[in-house]
Amino acid sequence: MELNKVQSEGGLNVTLTIRLLMHGKEVGSIIGKKGETVKKMREESGARINISEGNCPERIVTITGPTDAIFKAFAMIAYKFEEDIINSMSNSPATSKPPVTLRLVVPASQCGSLIGKGGSKIKEMRESTGAQVQVAGDMLPNSTERAVTISGTPEAIIQCVKQICVVMLESPPKGATIPYRPKPASTPVIFSGGQVRADPLAASAANLSLLLQHQPLPAYTIQGQYAIPHPDQLTKLHQLAMQQTPFTPLGQTTPAFPGLDASPPASTHELTIPNDAV
Repeated sequence: MELNKVQSEGGLNVTLTIRLLMHGKEVGSIIGKKGETVKKMREESGARINISEGNCPERIVTITGPTDAIFKAFAMIAYKFEEDIINSMSNSPATSKPPVTLRLVVPASQCGSLIGKGGSKIKEMRESTGAQVQVAGDMLPNSTERAVTISGTPEAIIQCVKQICVVMLESPPKGATIPYRPKPASTPVIFSGGQVRADPLAASAANLSLLLQHQPLPAYTIQGQYAIPHPDQLTKLHQLAMQQTPFTPLGQTTPAFPGLDASPPASTHELTIPNDAV
């Protein structure tokens, strides 16, 4: 959170920046169809709402504006998440409604003030708002920030965010803050011997070539005009499939193979596998 401007004309008018950490599905809910939901949130709250780019499992949502605009934006996000929970419950046997949960990203140097001496501040916030508040013990990877998780009813969350803002304004960050930046989703690479290593640049074609290299058994048995994967290889291919590797469609270049022609002539490959092998 950054403090950009303080004016004391009949009260405190502060422009703040608050960062939220969200999963892809939550971000999709905030953006809405063709960006309609986030557009409405921006217009009605008066806050600037930016969403980090990138194909990452986690995204950063940055909310900037005067305090009243920020609280309006928070309220809209909390109520939208509650709506999503209610909708998901209509298709499930669950009877008790789970709480709305938001994750703030806060400089570690301010977390001590949020917790308070002997946990007094965080206890006070829990008791006065009814929200659950948890400060992560560890810093987020490659940053000096921690996640602060708030859960409860939308009303409790809004009250809790207001109190957190007050604490953070009273105790600005100390020293330089290295902001948390979510990493792109990594693709597992399977080496011979079964070791798995995450490598963001590894493409599915590399996975397959590594998977089928250096094997004591032949990868394929040629029968007539068909190449039949060896049963041992089928097991490994099945393991690879179970890892839900996002395969790049034919005809698209991949990060691991720059320079490939992006539009090769269309071709069809057919594999026939015996029933007993399947």
